[in-house]
Amino acid sequence: MMLNAETIGAPMIANRLFLLLLAASLASVATVRQPLVLPVQDSAKAHKAAAELSGMYSFLREGEFLQLTVEDGKLSGYVSRFGDTDSDKGQFVDQFLDKTSLAGDHLSFNTKTVHGVSYDFTGTVATTAGKQPDQEGYHVIKGTLVQHTTDAKGVDKPMQRDVEFKSFPSDLGK
Repeated sequence: MMLNAETIGAPMIANRLFLLLLAASLASVATVRQPLVLPVQDSAKAHKAAAELSGMYSFLREGEFLQLTVEDGKLSGYVSRFGDTDSDKGQFVDQFLDKTSLAGDHLSFNTKTVHGVSYDFTGTVATTAGKQPDQEGYHVIKGTLVQHTTDAKGVDKPMQRDVEFKSFPSDLGK
């Protein structure tokens, strides 16, 4: 029996084609499988971290605070602050958060306007290394706060500043 290109070529090509298809199949399974596992883990971790953000944080002055609540991935809350206008000076003013966003460690919110004052915030939240949840400043929210004050003529006077809000100890309310 004489071997020639026709009798050797077809089986060899078929074997190489089979190996090529097998390698491609395994590679596609590996790439399809990996993204399905990682986001679930990241999502669970992000959901837990977001839920831990719920609590009280310092605000601009001693005695003022920011209350944040995360439920079902949605951010809500309010700012409790001292009034600055003639009509509310020395009284506590509560301003509920109106528009909110929480994506990973980034958060933003706007408050409703009360007595001509509202706030816009954009920033990030971080956990302080070496601190426990029952310690002040376990979570720190850093970013930019814009205070909008409307005067008697209806003119908006925005004042922007960099801020840092520290979490109160988690057992404070217990």
